[in-house]
Amino acid sequence: MGVTSVSTSRPQFRNIHITQILGYRLPLAGIVSILHRVSGAVLFLFGLPLMLYALEQSLVSEMTHANLATALGHPLVKLLALGLIWGFLHHAIAGVRYLVLDLHIGTGREQAKSSARLVLILSLALTAVVALKLFGAI
Repeated sequence: MGVTSVSTSRPQFRNIHITQILGYRLPLAGIVSILHRVSGAVLFLFGLPLMLYALEQSLVSEMTHANLATALGHPLVKLLALGLIWGFLHHAIAGVRYLVLDLHIGTGREQAKSSARLVLILSLALTAVVALKLFGAI
């Protein structure tokens, strides 16, 4: 008795190769997830040390506080701060999204896609408002 092979029409999912990574289309929820992880890492590795250094410099003396205020007035430093602000806003808003998902609310495909879109829109809109204030437009 020979073994007969049964043909199935089920799709086969395989690991992607490193050369295929640029052509892979990640869903919006996946992009939000990766940005959440990256923003958390950047905030921990760069944002926290910079914030603690700025706090230390602002408390040492009036002269170091004035030097820090001058440095924070530079446009490139403002752009760096704006990047960290976006990271914080995105991480916080996406974190709320994940807390809601952990409660099994909005786990459907369309609901998850909508909430991922909302995270991106809110984080970018709030960052734009902060940018307007930071650069003196409002």
